[in-house]
Amino acid sequence: MEPWLRHAVDYIRDWLEFQVQGVQQPGCIIAIAHRGKVVAEYAFGSANLDTGEKLTPRHRFRIASHSKSFTAAGIMKLRERRKLRLDDPIGQYVKGLHPRIAEATIAQLLSHSGGLTRDGADSGQFIDRKPYLDQKELMTDLQAPPVIEPSTRLKYSNHGFGLLGLAIEAITGELYRDWIAREIVDPCGLRETVPDMPLAKAVPFARGHTLRRPLGRRLVVPGDNPAHAIASAAGFVSTAADVARFFAQLAPNAKHSVLSAASRREMTRKLWRNPDSSLEGYYGLGTMSGSTAGWDWFGHTGGFQGYISRTCVIPTRELAITVLTNSTDGWAGLWVDGAIHILRAFAARGAPSRRVRDWTGRWWSQWGAVDLVPAGNLVIAANPHAINPFMDVSEIAVTGRDAGQIILAGGYGSYGEGVRRSRNKAGAVTDIWLAGANLKPEKILGAELERRYAPRKRRPAR
Repeated sequence: MEPWLRHAVDYIRDWLEFQVQGVQQPGCIIAIAHRGKVVAEYAFGSANLDTGEKLTPRHRFRIASHSKSFTAAGIMKLRERRKLRLDDPIGQYVKGLHPRIAEATIAQLLSHSGGLTRDGADSGQFIDRKPYLDQKELMTDLQAPPVIEPSTRLKYSNHGFGLLGLAIEAITGELYRDWIAREIVDPCGLRETVPDMPLAKAVPFARGHTLRRPLGRRLVVPGDNPAHAIASAAGFVSTAADVARFFAQLAPNAKHSVLSAASRREMTRKLWRNPDSSLEGYYGLGTMSGSTAGWDWFGHTGGFQGYISRTCVIPTRELAITVLTNSTDGWAGLWVDGAIHILRAFAARGAPSRRVRDWTGRWWSQWGAVDLVPAGNLVIAANPHAINPFMDVSEIAVTGRDAGQIILAGGYGSYGEGVRRSRNKAGAVTDIWLAGANLKPEKILGAELERRYAPRKRRPAR
């Protein structure tokens, strides 16, 4: 691993653990792959709040709509084998559809431009009010006409990808679950991934969790219900490491992949812009794409009852990042963005030089924590409370063993002022002074706050 990447990954671990604890999420797993190889995977929190089971990187999660990228890869593999064309109408392979849905092309279904209903008239399967649709129920929904005219805008459809799963079955003569596992999952080297429930016995599985509201506490969501005919849209179960491995292989410049480079370019190019959205984003063939901090990415998100997940691949850096969370309000999307900001900062500055590399640690005041993060020839006074911990923070030039100067800061900061470290008789650093702000270790600050603010018991009157 390149030195800058090693230091970036180390700080991502510390920052993300702080984030998970700070927002009181049940659990989170992150995996980072570089050049197709997983170089880091960390787990924080609990797999099940009821039992207190500790979360590990080997726990499987529902990865929901990440499933669409697997299905799209399967379709592209059939295309490479000349079993179908992207402009074929879906009715050529699946009978019994509404005539206008039958005219939708495979490319339109892959890109969510076919105009189909998102989840049918009753989407209770996504809130555990009913089972996921079986083939008969899905086909019943697909006997209604499209909701809007095809090829007019991006209109997300789980039903559309369920229909693609039926097409795979019609073309191959096999169950979707069996074919996609043999032709896509296994060749990608994924040993912790299945297309749908159930899992084999003794396989660790992270349970989902509800919001805190309206009950004031989280409840455990079993999360083990099969997705049936919607498996090709939302059924997959996997680990963060396997998801990162798979998506890394979809990059057009990946060295090893189950698909040709031409198929990968087709899957990941921007086809439809996400309309009426505050963030610029696009959809291709089973993949999302966008840009964060100037780095272009593709990937996907996922939302299953009790679970939120996100993956981003940055082809120019040969990086893939996956974050899985096991709560309905999981911060997976924000935390992937945060990881990208950290990676980009280290890629720009490089690994810390010898002069600054021991200027580290998390230091506290009543206002919260400050992380000293050495990178290149400077020290960043990072904010671990923030989604982008390097946004609008101060930078320190080290001028001596325990002395420095703030050389970058906003107008409301302490630009130009000094920084110093205090040591005890044993030579260990005990305090950090950022200009006039004194920062201490967490336990020391906690004890100070306890003395100052904790209620004092009154002595009984005599």
